[in-house]
Amino acid sequence: MRLRIERTDWPRPGLYLTDTPRPDCPQCQGEGGIEEDYGDETGDYAGTNWWPCTCWHDNARWLLLALPRRRPWGQPRDPWATDEPPF
Repeated sequence: MRLRIERTDWPRPGLYLTDTPRPDCPQCQGEGGIEEDYGDETGDYAGTNWWPCTCWHDNARWLLLALPRRRPWGQPRDPWATDEPPF
């Protein structure tokens, strides 16, 4: 395993220790997977399949430090707070 630190928001915001693809892999050349374009019955481009390489475990990650979630833009700190004067 070749480990690195990554900041991500899924499944929860935090700093994670993750695996990286092997840079000298003969199958994927360090990309971590193999892209394969495919077409429909007329031969036109229809999409791309991505197959993960065996040199990399893309689901291997460990939470090192949990980070707080950010509030949506413009949302007040207190959900009951308002800018209206009292009546």
